[in-house]
Amino acid sequence: MFAGLDPLGVASEQLTRAGDAGGICDAAAVLAAPGSHDDGREAAGWPFFGQLVAHDITADRSPLTTDAAAPRNARSPRLNLETVYADGPIGSPFLFDREDPDKFLLSADGADVPRNNQGVALIGDPRNDVHLFSLSLHVALLHAHNRIVDRLRREGVPAADVFDQARICLTWHYQWVVVHDFLPRVVGAQLVEEVLSEGARWYTSSPSQAFIPLEFADAAFRYGHGQIRYAYRLIANGPQVPLFPDLVGFGPLPADRRLDLAQIFDVPGQPAAQRAKRLDGRLAAGLIGLPAQVTGGAYHSLAARDLLRGETTGLSSGEAVAAVIGAQPLSADELGYDWPHGTPLWFYILKEAEHRGGGDRLGPVGGRIVAEVLIGLLRADPVSYLSLEPDWTPTLAAPFGVTDLLIGRDTGARARIGAVDV
Repeated sequence: MFAGLDPLGVASEQLTRAGDAGGICDAAAVLAAPGSHDDGREAAGWPFFGQLVAHDITADRSPLTTDAAAPRNARSPRLNLETVYADGPIGSPFLFDREDPDKFLLSADGADVPRNNQGVALIGDPRNDVHLFSLSLHVALLHAHNRIVDRLRREGVPAADVFDQARICLTWHYQWVVVHDFLPRVVGAQLVEEVLSEGARWYTSSPSQAFIPLEFADAAFRYGHGQIRYAYRLIANGPQVPLFPDLVGFGPLPADRRLDLAQIFDVPGQPAAQRAKRLDGRLAAGLIGLPAQVTGGAYHSLAARDLLRGETTGLSSGEAVAAVIGAQPLSADELGYDWPHGTPLWFYILKEAEHRGGGDRLGPVGGRIVAEVLIGLLRADPVSYLSLEPDWTPTLAAPFGVTDLLIGRDTGARARIGAVDV
């Protein structure tokens, strides 16, 4: 995204020290009472929704182009729920109900994805089984698709069109939530409107050249790691447990580990959900000591992994990117740590969020990268709602938000989005 900038170049030993237990990224090293002063403004589910988006745009199944001369393995990143639909009922039949292939197959009680006899998830993207929250959001989307199928049938849609119409309907509503509910919380409504109306300044893409910049993948969109709480309540008045190791996935969902989504998203008419952790450059203890099921045995600190990743891919400093986009750089006092030659972009973006976004949203550098890339990917997708019908608004409910996407609301609105051939 900023190809003319030089790599920062920080010794791996310094990055590892900064990210490991006791380092500057370890919240436990500076908080005498973890969790007592770190609640942010947004609900606790939003960083997990961001993880869902990250998995979606890297699922890598979408054809890059319809040109017959293009390489067969050419792919383009898209926000099109590939993690949910995979290759559809024909290419991924194990995901769908054999008796009703327009619908997804679920566990017997509907709370989990189906699994094989070794407990391995039958799921469109195994990464969505990494922990309880990503799995719960995935299952919620499966239910959303199935609800839309029922509604389309009630509306009299021909049987041959039901699955495709349901897929388009769910995907467009998801894309709309990304633009109008998720992004304003992450980068601010003003920046979202600016990028929508004026276009991107630094990220350019087209259907044949869509890409995910390293500054996005290895720095800015890893901001959500800094919003993970120390512990979560899964049901009203239930005990609080940490994400790792207690809620790690990759196995059948225990009966006592079911999540009420109203505990992590604000649902109208119900008590406020738990809040995400404030962004301040520090990660919760469970992320500083990840379990082996997640790491594979190396680099147990997620902070260290994020710092080293940016160095490995040759990212420039946060100060260098700020200078390019014309943002006021953070001061040494705001950074709170002496990086002699510049600050790693990931850490800079977290500290910028603390001091320029009140700990609740990204600042000018991080916000610009995230907004331009996600909106740019939607514009590069020839079948997204932003490409085909940019003024489209949700048809399932009005007003529409993330809880309508994940939980649903019986409003009598139509599920059809029109005669769109995708």
